[in-house]
Amino acid sequence: MKRLGLILFLLLMTCVMPGHAAEQATSKARQPNIILIMADDVSWECFSSYGAEDYETPHIDALAKQGIRFTNCYSTPLCTPSRVKLMTGKYNFRNYTHFGYLNPNEKTFGQLLQSAGYKTAIAGKWQLNGLYHKAEGCKDNTRPFKAGFDEYCLWQVTTGVKVKEGGGERFWSPPLEQNGKYLSIQDNQGKYGPDIMSDFLCDFIKKNKDQPFFVYYPSTLVHNPFVPTPDTIGSAPRTQVANKQPKGKAARKANFVAMVNYLDQIVGKLVKQVEDVGQLENTLILFTADNGTNVQIKSQWNGQTIHGGKGSTTDMGTHVPLVAYWKGHTPQGVVLDDLVDFTDFYPTFAAMAGIKLGKGDPIDGRSFLPQLNGKAGEPREWVLNHYQPYWGRFQGDQYVRNAGFKLYRDGRFFHVPFDLTESQNLAAGQAGTEGEAARGMLQQTLSTIPPAPPVKGGPNAGARPNYPDWRNIVNPND
Repeated sequence: MKRLGLILFLLLMTCVMPGHAAEQATSKARQPNIILIMADDVSWECFSSYGAEDYETPHIDALAKQGIRFTNCYSTPLCTPSRVKLMTGKYNFRNYTHFGYLNPNEKTFGQLLQSAGYKTAIAGKWQLNGLYHKAEGCKDNTRPFKAGFDEYCLWQVTTGVKVKEGGGERFWSPPLEQNGKYLSIQDNQGKYGPDIMSDFLCDFIKKNKDQPFFVYYPSTLVHNPFVPTPDTIGSAPRTQVANKQPKGKAARKANFVAMVNYLDQIVGKLVKQVEDVGQLENTLILFTADNGTNVQIKSQWNGQTIHGGKGSTTDMGTHVPLVAYWKGHTPQGVVLDDLVDFTDFYPTFAAMAGIKLGKGDPIDGRSFLPQLNGKAGEPREWVLNHYQPYWGRFQGDQYVRNAGFKLYRDGRFFHVPFDLTESQNLAAGQAGTEGEAARGMLQQTLSTIPPAPPVKGGPNAGARPNYPDWRNIVNPND
């Protein structure tokens, strides 16, 4: 009997141990993957889930239908300040000094996730080496590696748009740099840049499906030049000549619409790749944009004509889409009015990866991970835009806003949802009870931040005030 009891015990242990091991493995489940897709120069009025009437974006709409559509996400009005803010989690008054430049001493969300064991990749538009002001190291093709990305496939790392200088445009037959190797116009002859870049990311996802990965796709779509896509180019030559946009407004708009639609297809392509490798339930997919739509473009939105506001601090320049889908985590079809600032992505990614932020990490953002899991979280009371592009005709400004009201440093005050063009400045006492309460709260916030940047400050600006060690800006929720 004792021997029989021993046999039964051993059989029982054989059955129990695999389950126990599985339980242990589950308790040590891998960190979730993160995919961040950021469109270039296209905003809320161009996506049908936000009310657009001129465009077909079924894949982005599907993400919104299955996940969360945020209605109050804010970037800056221009690409580089938005990208620096997004990647470093810092307000621009701390670390933005030149257009087309990310200081290599800045810690990025790529480095953050790399330190937590993530495999990381970036593809799309770089434009951060400092080519425009010939910064030290601007020809360093390892800069994306140093910024925290294991692999990259990028446009404008060490070359610009001029063909005679070894560069060229980003769409047809583009010169690209991939993991330190230069791919010339001839190497990519006849190919479409966004296809090359998205194929690269799909390959990366396939290779790294068995470990946590971070994919950052700052797309080259839909920045001008507005040119045909693979769906509309027909039999025309697919050389750099195809990168010249037509002169007529109608033709440019038609190309722009096609580019938005093609961007949507690429979003669908990436989502399908995640699903094909069995990682959809373990992957957060985010879609946003870097700033407002190009000023050349007019779009129909909810019965109104919206003029592109790139470069402007109006809602058309700084209000961007944000769609989040994480199967089994994000509540389905929720429209969320919580404020989200571009500084918030860094701490959100840290929270997802289980990283406790330390002294070397930024202090400006707030994680919206609770909202992604269907919880209330601690939403922001306001977002800040400290804007000086140091580029072209655009001028600097500074404002703080909540979902409804916007207060500029010089005292201008607008009820934005009812005044998108900011034509009705509300003097003290004219904003109603809610508005006046918001004015007081926003004014208090303005008193805690650095001075506004110089209004004028083009590419050759001499004065570039910067406040890297400015104190933490206290939010009423903190």
